[in-house]
Amino acid sequence: MSTPTTGASRAATTEPGATPPALAARSLYRFFRAGEEETLALQGVTLAVQAGEFVAVVGPSGSGKSTLLACLAGLDEPDGGSVSVGGQRISHRPEAERARMRARMIGVLFQSGNLIEHLTVEGNVALAQQIADRPSRPDRGALLAALGLAPRAGALPRTLSGGEAARAGLAVALANGPAVVLADEPTGELDSGTEASVLELLLGTAARGVAVVVASHSPAVAAAAQRVVRLRDGRVQA
Repeated sequence: MSTPTTGASRAATTEPGATPPALAARSLYRFFRAGEEETLALQGVTLAVQAGEFVAVVGPSGSGKSTLLACLAGLDEPDGGSVSVGGQRISHRPEAERARMRARMIGVLFQSGNLIEHLTVEGNVALAQQIADRPSRPDRGALLAALGLAPRAGALPRTLSGGEAARAGLAVALANGPAVVLADEPTGELDSGTEASVLELLLGTAARGVAVVVASHSPAVAAAAQRVVRLRDGRVQA
């Protein structure tokens, strides 16, 4: 595992004529209101992640990690700033446009899983591919085999072990050959051995040129990352 670089995130800037980063967020702000109370979840977060880079986002509970990932995925809209994937802006578009871009360009993996319970492992991957309707998507059988899931392709999620469920969720995230994979606490409920195997899969994903961003409390995730971005009170810490 590589030694992570700590400190502030790289600026989301691109030199003229240069290839844009796989994922770029510029000056993200997000606030929530409940009655008279206002919570500033993100306060000017700027981040750029290159293709093939594995970045860990760490920080205490309430620091803004999950809100940041939701904005990066286009699942939530920032109140200020913008998010781009491969140079294409995904933020501040209608939800239907964001959903189409997310299906084609971003794989999302949550701690609670991204599997539909009444579909088999292969059925979950097939559904993700049908939604995106992307011609260059990976072969399902090859993808499941690469993740060690070929023998469990016909299994329902409730019959999977913790490690199998994590790998099946990753298969869904990788179903369309995304440029970016975003994972929110993907190893939070796993034992240390299973966590290590999932991290190896995520590192392998980055090695194939995918930008991987993982939000986590786990020291093992931070140790595995090439770069660590630390959040506190919605801000990147220097």
